[in-house]
Amino acid sequence: MRNLSGGHIEEFVLVGFPTSPPLQLFLFVFFFAIYLLTLLENALIVSTIWLTPSLHRPMFFFLGHLSFLELWYINVTIPRLLGAFITQDSRVSYVGCMTQLYFFIALACTECVLLAVMAYDRYLAICEPLRYPSLMPSSLATHLAAASWGSGFFSAMMKLLFISRLSYCGPNIINHFFCDISPLLNLTCSDKEQAELVDFLLALLMILLPLLAVVSSYAAIIAAILRIPTAQGRRKAFSTCTSHLAVVVIYYSSTLFTYARPRAMYTFNHNKIISVLYTIIVPFLNPAIYCLRNKEVKDAFRKTVLGRCHSLGDIPD
Repeated sequence: MRNLSGGHIEEFVLVGFPTSPPLQLFLFVFFFAIYLLTLLENALIVSTIWLTPSLHRPMFFFLGHLSFLELWYINVTIPRLLGAFITQDSRVSYVGCMTQLYFFIALACTECVLLAVMAYDRYLAICEPLRYPSLMPSSLATHLAAASWGSGFFSAMMKLLFISRLSYCGPNIINHFFCDISPLLNLTCSDKEQAELVDFLLALLMILLPLLAVVSSYAAIIAAILRIPTAQGRRKAFSTCTSHLAVVVIYYSSTLFTYARPRAMYTFNHNKIISVLYTIIVPFLNPAIYCLRNKEVKDAFRKTVLGRCHSLGDIPD
């Protein structure tokens, strides 16, 4: 262990998932394949929405932001996990760890708020269909997306302000595959009660308030759908929000399980497994869920890919 002057830790060791070499090789190949597929899926979603004028509407505008966020998200977490499989452990400097932590918190909080904004958008589209264009103009959609990013990065800055003031004297081993809040708080040798309180309150603010907005929106959506007289009309209305609802359930359930009780989870190795769900599996599944459930996205995606293939085929030898 190398220390800075004053006894502060200069680097941390990320344990990852220590196991037998054959299993490590399998997990490396598995997560590397997921990493490449997630990059490809989300990049195609962003480019498809950008290049298709018919998708330049608030619903797809928010989806584009979500896919762009997922691209950034996996580049914060997966490279560290892959490095741990290659070298048995992954070393990260103190500054690098705090930087990774900042972007991880910012992106996680941004996703929570963005999912709530998307739920509100679906509420307006289903409950106020005639007034939807006036209630959700492109200018408001831009402001809501900017507010999602701004609140996420501001929340991360406030959390990091308290966490970075703590002292870390040793040990420097983090039982995780990336720098997360709870393992860092568990390693500090200074009083962490204030940092824990700020972390917990901001987690409640950035998780539970958006979740309350999601629940309220879907309660109104379900009530509006039940008032539709025909079964076909109810299915058509509900199909417009099932993909978003699936993503919300997966993301919020795993996030709440991890962060609702920060003290209790210190001793749980299962926390790493849950972290894999919302940092790796959810970004991987999101594009598939939205594409499979949305005909417009599927058609635009097919046209974009086929158009690109035709343009490549027209290039002379």
